[in-house]
Amino acid sequence: MSSHTLRVSDTAEALTGDAAARIVKCARDAIAGRGTFHWALSGGGTPRALFMLLAMPEWAGRVDWKRTHVWWSDERYVPPTHSESNYRMAYETLLSKVPIPEANVHRVGTELGAEEAAAEYETQIRLQVPGVGHAFDLVLLGMGEDGHTASLFPGSLDDIPAERLVYAHWIPRVQAKRITFTPTLINAAATVMFIVTGAAKADILCRVLCGPRDPDQLPAQLVERAEWWLDAAAAAGLTR
Repeated sequence: MSSHTLRVSDTAEALTGDAAARIVKCARDAIAGRGTFHWALSGGGTPRALFMLLAMPEWAGRVDWKRTHVWWSDERYVPPTHSESNYRMAYETLLSKVPIPEANVHRVGTELGAEEAAAEYETQIRLQVPGVGHAFDLVLLGMGEDGHTASLFPGSLDDIPAERLVYAHWIPRVQAKRITFTPTLINAAATVMFIVTGAAKADILCRVLCGPRDPDQLPAQLVERAEWWLDAAAAAGLTR
């Protein structure tokens, strides 16, 4: 049974600060509990401002980066230097600006080939992420205007085996291969944070959270338990 909480900030700027504070708390709690913080980042445009804020000295100093491990909940099948690489975006906006050890940055090895990269990433997660189900302390997600999350797109889920943690597949909607965490891995996380902004997401957000269950067409519904961090524009459909 799905269980969600909603946190609404007045503006996208306020949301960025509120979400950053929550991430800092997740990091501190995880490190206090077991000595490390395993965080899966998201790609796309929404987290850019968040990463830039966390890279600022007054925020970066609140995280013990030497005990923090970063991963990616999905990756485009492109080289790490490509302009569309989720790794590159996070590296340029955050990881190159904080004292995180290189060994703690676990990018998807797209140079191996999509299927091989997914299999190797899954192996590394099974080896390095502790807990039942290899549970991440935090998985950060966004949501597209079509209801997709990570690289779980409408009409593209039938081929994902339930036992896999990471999977590579061809997505007709974007005419590309993507490497993604599976619902099995996302739902094992201690905390899942969706960050959604803007009026363009209001209607699809209402369908995902309040409409009939149809995860094949609304893959974000596959996430069973999450914190939804919204600005007022994105949340407008819910208040209606």
